[in-house]
Amino acid sequence: MGAVMSTMDHDITEPLVRRIASVIKISEEEKSAIRELPIRRSEIKADQDVVREGESPTRMFFIAEGMTATYKIVSDSRRQIVGFHLPGDAPDLQSLHLRSLDVSIATITPSTIGFVPHTAILEVCDRFPRLTTAFWRHTLVDAAIFREWMANIGQRSAPTRIAHLLCELFVRFRAVGAATADTINFPITQAEIADSMGLSSVHVNRSLMGLRAKGYFVLQDGTLQVLDWEGLQVAGDFSPHYLHLREFGDLARSS
Repeated sequence: MGAVMSTMDHDITEPLVRRIASVIKISEEEKSAIRELPIRRSEIKADQDVVREGESPTRMFFIAEGMTATYKIVSDSRRQIVGFHLPGDAPDLQSLHLRSLDVSIATITPSTIGFVPHTAILEVCDRFPRLTTAFWRHTLVDAAIFREWMANIGQRSAPTRIAHLLCELFVRFRAVGAATADTINFPITQAEIADSMGLSSVHVNRSLMGLRAKGYFVLQDGTLQVLDWEGLQVAGDFSPHYLHLREFGDLARSS
């Protein structure tokens, strides 16, 4: 897996607290309960599996720093990425209730991961029923994102798909306080965009060039700077409603 460190660490829960608070209002006591979970911290290199399809984990994880991708491998060894995950996301929450994983999740960048035993999550949910709602809402938002991706891949042109993805990640990064007014980290490669959008790398490159030429954004050195947010939204046929953010109106526009 590439883990080089595993220690108890409560400070890394802050991204998770921000992520939960972005979709449901939680009390200070409930935030404290999340911060006091028994966390095992692991530093994992880029391009390493965190969990694999078929495994039956006894713990879930969340991302404190870095990015991961959920993916499936089809019979001819091609990869389909079905989701990107940012700091604060808990990509395998479903492992609380499913016997085995039907997807694999790998790091895109070097990442700090917090592992939490299922028993600890279930116990804190028993003590704080609203946290059960919070985690359930987290999985429902993940499902909403998946549905939007299905519509994106199935019905939108290549440039529109990519513009939509850029808009989504821009809003999601801002929702957890991991962005400036117009810039986010964007370590995703063109090959990873291709694997997520059902396109070839050549098609991704041409589409990005066309979108950049229209002045919507600058993408270089692992950062995305949005120059024309309204134009990018139109180009991506994007509305943030499916992200179900508590304050999506403020987050969906550049300051």
